[in-house]
Amino acid sequence: MASKTSRDVLSRGLGVLRQAIREQPRIFSVAVVGSVLFGGMIIVSARVVGTVIGEVALPAISRGEVGAGTLALAAAALFGISVLRVAGIFGRRLGAGYMQYRLQASYRRRVTRRYLELPLSWHHRNSTGTLLSNANSDVEAAWYPIAPLPFAVGTLVMLVGAIVSLFATDWALALVGLAVFPALFALNVVYSRRMAPRQARAQRLRAEVSGIAHESFDGALVVKTMGREAQETARFAGRAGELRDSLIAVGRLRGVFDPLLETLPSLGTLAVLVVGAFRLRQGAISVTELVSVAFLFTVLAFPVRAIGWVLAELPRSVAGWDRVRRVLDATGEMPYGQRVLDQDSAGAATLTFRDVHFSYPPAEAHQTGAQVLGEVGFTVPAGRTVALVGPTGAGKSTIASLAVRLVDPDSGAVTLDGVDVRELTAASLAGAVALVAQVPFVFDDTVRANIALDRPGIDDEAVWAALRLAEADGFVAALPDGLDTMVGERGTSLSGGQRQRLTLARALAGRPRLLVLDDATSAVDPRVEAAILAGLRSSAAEPGVPVASILVVAYRRATIALADEVIYVEQGRVLARGTHSELLATVPGYVDLVTAYEQAEVERAQESAYGDEVAPLPSGLEIEVDR
Repeated sequence: MASKTSRDVLSRGLGVLRQAIREQPRIFSVAVVGSVLFGGMIIVSARVVGTVIGEVALPAISRGEVGAGTLALAAAALFGISVLRVAGIFGRRLGAGYMQYRLQASYRRRVTRRYLELPLSWHHRNSTGTLLSNANSDVEAAWYPIAPLPFAVGTLVMLVGAIVSLFATDWALALVGLAVFPALFALNVVYSRRMAPRQARAQRLRAEVSGIAHESFDGALVVKTMGREAQETARFAGRAGELRDSLIAVGRLRGVFDPLLETLPSLGTLAVLVVGAFRLRQGAISVTELVSVAFLFTVLAFPVRAIGWVLAELPRSVAGWDRVRRVLDATGEMPYGQRVLDQDSAGAATLTFRDVHFSYPPAEAHQTGAQVLGEVGFTVPAGRTVALVGPTGAGKSTIASLAVRLVDPDSGAVTLDGVDVRELTAASLAGAVALVAQVPFVFDDTVRANIALDRPGIDDEAVWAALRLAEADGFVAALPDGLDTMVGERGTSLSGGQRQRLTLARALAGRPRLLVLDDATSAVDPRVEAAILAGLRSSAAEPGVPVASILVVAYRRATIALADEVIYVEQGRVLARGTHSELLATVPGYVDLVTAYEQAEVERAQESAYGDEVAPLPSGLEIEVDR
């Protein structure tokens, strides 16, 4: 079984190397030419050193003098060979390094691009730590053998040349080479087989350590507030200890095999001297030939190790490649169409849901996904505001995701101005709709960069216009550097309400024709929220900001009352629609939900004065995020 596994790793590892060569053939060729030049010069240098010893040094010793011309010629030959060897090393290392880093950069881009193509449901099934490992350490591991690969290929060519040179010199010395060189290769194979499981385990533990570290850092708030610092430290220390022990096991194995790999060529050199002395006494070879062969054996040890380096890194490469391919081969991307919305239309868009059904994919392949939405149908007329209200788990956030095409329906259609959103180009859809989520995400950059996002046509005037509409211009103007203020990672220097208003301004700066607010002002003072929504309804008065249709997931009575129509959903179905007053008079579930939230608002207002951020909702009234 171990032999079968080793052969499988070798076969798959060679497949990864073939893929690398197919992608970078020119650079690989340059590196191999440099390696072959280096190996060829080793063989030539052995001949030259033998000639210098046998034809120059020994005669000079016997005569007691050295000819200047002969000495200069020998020095020039050795110098020329050294220059060519340096050129070979330069070409080999430069080509191998350039090839390795170019492949890593290329596959990091491919993995990241694939992340952006895959739907949110796929991301929900994979932890952030795993995704970071895929794009970083797994990509590095996949192409790690590329660095010694050209050296190993050149070494194989050099070994063939060395065997030919030995046979051309003397058959007895050639037999010594035939014994030593296969023994070196066999020792490398044994070494690689023993190393394979150790390297694979170390690579897996690297990913696990990275994942635990990311969870602990990303969840620092939870860790600290729950008093779990010691437990998280112990969890990380345990896995880090396993990685340490795994790497020590790798080091121990190298400690055993490295001396053997170093000793075998030395034993070959000793055997060459013993056999060579006997053949020299018989007159079968000359001193020049004996010295050349002995020198050749002494300098072959290091290049032969390159083959072992490649073989030793193949298990790690296969492990990394498998994880990278898992991302690149993942299915579920949502292809865009070729249609574009009317470019002449600068007004609000009409959003329509027609008999939409939707189920999230199951966590396991053998499971069936539970239906989240069924027979959902409604319209957000151009320039109107529609509030989406319902209890937790009703499917409100899913409807918001469908509206901006983060997911596609199982059946039915979502249309924008009568065009199915699946038929639109990515640019047309992104230019027409904008989503502001309940949980705001702010980049570690300036206020200006967070709002503009390098989109064309969004200058400082447009940024300030969007900030005014989001009721954020006041606190931004008060920041130390205004628009140039760095907000910190995830906007840590801002309050929750400020982050929400900043992300709202980001959406408005793009001048969307449809604005989807997924409870996007939950952390904002109710009075500020009312001012924001009132401003959005009359945004035509704001220069440069067109009127937008608005679909808002809401709980607050003040928010709902501003809507032209309210759609009440339960268990993934639309149960009622109408004005806020009409639903209060006819839908008991709607009354209970709105009244409960309003009561919670009153109780919190009595406990503390209004602030920019509000306390969390009481149990049972959590704002839905995932669905």
